[in-house]
Formats: sequence, C-alpha cells, structure tokens
Amino acid sequence: MINWFNVDIDFPITDPTWIFLLVLIIILFAPLLLSRLRISHIIGLILAGIIVGEHGLNILERDSSFELFGKVGLYYIMFLSGLEMDLEDFKKNRIKALVFGLFTFLIPMVLGVCSSMSILEYNFTTSVLLASMYASHTLITYPIVSRYGLSRLRSVSITIGGTAITVALALLVLAIISGLNRGEINEMFWIWMGVKVAIVSFIIIFFFPRTGRWFFRHYEDNIMQFIFVLVMIFLGGALLELAGMEGILGAFLVGLVLNRLIPNISPLMNRLEFVGNALFIPYFLIGVGMIIDIRALFTGAEALKVAIVMTVVATFSKWLAAWLTQKCFGMRSSEREVIFGLSNAQAAATLAAVLVGNKIEISPGVPLLNDDILNGTVVMILFTCIISSVATEHAARKIATEDDFNDTDDKPKEEENILIPVANPENIDGLINMALLMKEPKRRDGLIALSVINDNNVSEARLVQGKRSLERSAMVAAAADVTMNTVTRFDLNIASGIIHTLKEYNASEVVIGLHRKITLVDSFLGKLTENLLNGTHRQVMIVKTLIPVNTLRRIVVAVPAKAEYEVGFFKWVERLCRMGLQLGCRVHFFSNKDTQRYLEGYINRKYRGVRSEFSELADWDDLLLLTGHVNYDHLLVIVSARRGFISYDPSFEKLPSQVSRYFNNSSLMVLYPDQYGDPQATLSFSEPMHHSESQHYESIAKWLYKWFKKS
Repeated sequence: MINWFNVDIDFPITDPTWIFLLVLIIILFAPLLLSRLRISHIIGLILAGIIVGEHGLNILERDSSFELFGKVGLYYIMFLSGLEMDLEDFKKNRIKALVFGLFTFLIPMVLGVCSSMSILEYNFTTSVLLASMYASHTLITYPIVSRYGLSRLRSVSITIGGTAITVALALLVLAIISGLNRGEINEMFWIWMGVKVAIVSFIIIFFFPRTGRWFFRHYEDNIMQFIFVLVMIFLGGALLELAGMEGILGAFLVGLVLNRLIPNISPLMNRLEFVGNALFIPYFLIGVGMIIDIRALFTGAEALKVAIVMTVVATFSKWLAAWLTQKCFGMRSSEREVIFGLSNAQAAATLAAVLVGNKIEISPGVPLLNDDILNGTVVMILFTCIISSVATEHAARKIATEDDFNDTDDKPKEEENILIPVANPENIDGLINMALLMKEPKRRDGLIALSVINDNNVSEARLVQGKRSLERSAMVAAAADVTMNTVTRFDLNIASGIIHTLKEYNASEVVIGLHRKITLVDSFLGKLTENLLNGTHRQVMIVKTLIPVNTLRRIVVAVPAKAEYEVGFFKWVERLCRMGLQLGCRVHFFSNKDTQRYLEGYINRKYRGVRSEFSELADWDDLLLLTGHVNYDHLLVIVSARRGFISYDPSFEKLPSQVSRYFNNSSLMVLYPDQYGDPQATLSFSEPMHHSESQHYESIAKWLYKWFKKS
C-alpha cells in the first residue's frame, strides 16, 4: 500500500476504472515509445504486460477481465486471418498448406520427443505432450502482415492453412492424453468425437454463410451487422468447444465462410479490424505478457536448462518446417521468412496444453508437466513472440518494398478519381459501395461525391438535401477508411454540372444511378444520362442495385464484339476484376471468341485470383440467352458503346426493352467505356424509338453476310 497525499493505493489495482485506464494507457504509449527503438508494437505490449503483471511490478492482476478480453482477442486474430484470406489463392495452394501443416506438426513432434527424452530425461507421455506444445503456434504477428497489406500473399495463405492443421492435431494430442489419464479412450471416443466435429463443421459451413447473406440483405444497420458478426464468431467457437476441440478453430472457420460476404474494402471490414486491433488483440497480448515470469530463468539450473531447450527446439523446428516448405515448392527466401515469422510464436494452444498438463497427476503430488516446464513455457512464449515479431516485420517490409519496385512501370498510369453524382438518398449507399469495390485497394482517396444544384431551380430545401447527401456519402466512405472529396456545384443543368466537375477534378470515370422512368415516352437512361454521354468521352457506369453489393454472388458480363479495340477496354475489365476479388464471387464473361482471347490473356496476366468464366455470345440481337445465367443475387453488366465507335452495334437499340422485360428484377450496370474522339449526337441504348437510315443499312449488310455464309 502506498499513501500519496492521503490517497491509499493498493497493489495490485482492483478498481475496474483504474484497470481499464491503465490498459488503455499501455495500448496508447507502448507502441509510441518502442517505435522510436524500431521495436514492433506487439513486443511492446507483451513487455508492458510483463512489467505491470504479478511477476513484474505487480500493478495489475490477471483477473477475469484479462481472461475474457484475451480470449476475445485470440478469437479475433483467428477470425481475421480467415476473413482476409484469399480463398482462390488458398485453393490453388491447398496442397502447399497441407504439406506445411504436416511439416510444422511432425518436425516439432519428432525433435520435441527426442530432445525431451534424451536431454531433459522425461518419460514418453510427458515428451509427447511437450512436443505438441512446440507443434502448435498462434498467429500473434498476423496484424503485422495485415498492416502492410500482405494478407493475401500465397505465403500467408499457406501459413494460415497450415496453422489450422497443426493446431487441430496438437489439440487432438492434448485431448488424447487427457482422455488416457481419465480412462476415456476407447472406440466410442474416436467415433463420437468424429461425429461431433463433422456435425459442427457442417453447421458452420452450410448454415452460417446463408444466414449471413440473408441478414446482410435485410438489415443494413451498421451496428446490427457488427454485432451479428461477433455472434457468429463466438457461436462458431462455442460449437467447436462442445465438439471437444478448441474454440479458436471455430472462429477461424467462421472467418472462412464469411469471407465473401465482407469485402476487404468495406465499412463493416473496417469496423471489425478497428475494434480488434484497437482493443481486443492488445488486451490479449498484454495478458500473455502478464503470464511470463522472467525470474523463472534464475530459480535454478534445471529451470534454465528446460527453458533453453524448449525455446531452441521450438524455434529451430518451426524454421526447419518453413525452410523445407520453401525448398519443396521453390519459394522466395522472403516468403520463407513470412512463414517462419507467422508460425514461430507460441501462445494460446501452448498455454492450454501446459496448464492442462500441470493439473494432470501421474502419481500423487507429481504433475505430468512439472513447474520447471511451466516456467520454461512462459519463457519460451516470450522469446518466440519476440523472434516472430522481428522476423515478420523484417519480411513484410522487404516484400512490400520488392512489390512496390516491381509494380513500377515506365508508362505512367492514369490517376484514378471516381466521380459519384448523388441526388437520390436511396442510391447513395449502393453507389458508394460499388465505387469502393472498383477503386485501387491501396489508395485511401480518389472518390468525389457531387451534388449539382440547378441555377433555375434553387431553393433552401434543395440546398439542404444536397448537403445531407454529401454528408451521407462522406460517412459511408469514411466508414471504409476512405477520404471522400465532396463538391457542391451550381450550373445551368445537372448534366453540364457533372461534365464540368469531371474535367476540373480530372475524374477518370463516373458512377451514376439508373434513371427512374416516369412517363411512357421517357427514355430508358433518361435525358440527364444521355446528355452526360454526349458531353464526355470518359467511362460512365449506370448502376441499379436491388440488394446490398456485398451479397452479390456472381457478376455476369455481356461484352460486344470488337470491344477489345476500344481505348477503355482494359480499364473496365480491371474494375470488374477488382469487384470480383473483393466480393470473392465469380465473374462470367459472355463474348465472341476473338474478344474472349483478350479477356483471358489480361486476366491471367494481371488478375489470376479472379474466379473467371467465359462463354461464347455470338449474337447480340437478343439477350434472352442470358436469362438462364442471371438470378436475383447476380449483377448483370452490359458493356455498351457510344454511336459511331468501333464496338457499337445496331442491336444496342433493342437493349432497353430487353432489359426491362427480362432483367427487371436483377441488379444492373450499363457500362460505356472510355471512347476518345468527337462525342456523337445520337446515342446507343438511349433512344429505343429512334432508327436511323444507317441502322437499316447495317442490318441489311449483316443479313446478307449471314445468308452468304450459310450458302
């Protein structure tokens, strides 16, 4: 007890207010102080936990709050690792992940059993349990690769997949040894455990994504979506614990099944990462530090010997597993460093095993894992976490630098600035979220929200409505950690305001909502969009979303013949590929064979991770052929063209009636690519009642060509 100015302070502190205050101070200042020393903030939080814990200055006690928030943080790490995984890359590398998982389990098991029996002179059962602690690992340093934007690297996917395998096997060893001690191991033990795990896995894999898709479609409230995801995480963990396995595997599995419902660049993903990285994961790391007792190194020669052997064997076996994986699959040295850095840290499953083993008595008063192993374990946790953090930080910085160097090109790239005119409050969320999926993922800006006020119809109500629309747009973008530039413009008409803003801000494209047809004589796109297409050669995307963008399951793209000859061909293909990657959905292109070759070549070269499909669409006269491929939860993208350009087709004039008839209940995007030249006076897809003389000539020529071809 310390008396300062007649204020009594008892250590360890038990008042909840002071406990939470001190934890927040540690989370705030530990990274700031250690960043000056170029030490990872993860190490800083663990060291802070050592200092304030009962084995340090005894300022805080590892009470139930640290156990609760620590478990939440551990679940969060596993959930985020599954959520941010590139599933297509994981499918391609699943054999590599399986091989690494077996390497990182079997090598520590063999070296651990041999070293424990020969050097430490433990019995076989103790040696097996000790070796299983080396085999398991915790993805403590995953936030580092996530911070560098490397979570979709193949080496990261391989490590995460291998982690699930080795942790499951290590926990299975723990369950077997515990069952042997209680006399529960028999034929029914294996059958019953297998049945329970299979049932729980089926429930998570089959029902969770369908429940998530239904919930996100019907409830768009941000708080409800966040709480729903948390419920799914802990429900998955609880179900796995009921099946006799560790709950962290359930959290990881939930992350995998919700992967395609939560795009990497989305408000919900930003909230999940923010809360986890700001509170839950730091709480877990501080709690890990509070367990570590540095004095265990000096309690005796045997404790020091055990700690050294455990740390060396655990670290060397994980490095050897990473090295063998690199050599087997011809990977770069930097990828090996990432695998080693992510897989070396020991924490969650290791603590579970040592605490269980310390409670199991092989004879009265003699635990299976004695106090020397317990102390050696906490020392091993400290050093493996430090080594893991340093290795991961070094490898991540190295890979990020290499990728930035490789991405440089002699040809300067066009600056991406997506202009989003907002007028209808009901369309704002859909348009902004669509633009977020198409933007460059590494950029945190590049979006421009525009509210145009007609000079001839200015009123206080319109000004207030425009201001609210811009504020709403900025809020949606800010929730995804993207800065939105908001612009209010007064002009003679709406189209003129959009065109002038497009030029002034050097916008690369426009995303606009589909016009609502009011009268029978009104055109499909509306007069505003027609004037916009007349006045600019820039890419224009006209969007109608019927369901939240993140719940789309497929993108169906209708591509006209000769689209590859347009200036903006690769630009719109890139935007759709980004959407496919973010949503994790299939992108199905319908085009002729010549265009298909260009599509396949570009996607295979630039976006191999896209789940692309290709089908032939020889004739654009009737889109009825696509009705069997477009469902309610699909996005139909129709790539059109302005009149007078090379990919323009007279059959475009029929598209408004066909879309209204066949695809009225589907989300839609009509896309006009960049087409440089003098804007034409007459537009395709906008005047279905208009048929010029040139159209008849083109139709006759087309008919004659087909007739002679048949002959």
